[in-house]
Amino acid sequence: MHSTGQYLQVFVPMFWLGMVIAISFIEAPIKFRAPGVTLAVGLGIGRLVFRALNTVEVVLAILVLLGCGMGTASTAGWVLAIIAAVVLAIQVAVIRPPLTKRSNRILAGEDAPRSQLHYYYIALEGLKVVVLLVLAVVLTSPVLT
Repeated sequence: MHSTGQYLQVFVPMFWLGMVIAISFIEAPIKFRAPGVTLAVGLGIGRLVFRALNTVEVVLAILVLLGCGMGTASTAGWVLAIIAAVVLAIQVAVIRPPLTKRSNRILAGEDAPRSQLHYYYIALEGLKVVVLLVLAVVLTSPVLT
């Protein structure tokens, strides 16, 4: 019989991975190509969507770590779960605040230069996708056998 921790280990990383791919790599770039969506409207939508995504991601990170603690997570599983959580923490605590200040300026009608931090955020999203994919495989393997 499988434990709650093992079910969390199977479900949560894959769910988290799906959310990141759907929002960061599908929704975010596409919204700016929609007819009538200005930079200001796109930024306003993006801020709301990413605030919601990051909030859910924090909950998912906690659930993954709880699942590792309650289940049979290997050292590799723990390391990957911690890396995913740290990447998220950097995005939320270090990168998003200056990006929010920049978008506030644009929404107030100012002309703000493109931020290099945006590229760091995207790079961390890519890293998080890889980590979550490997994490899902690592955590799922012992549970399914």
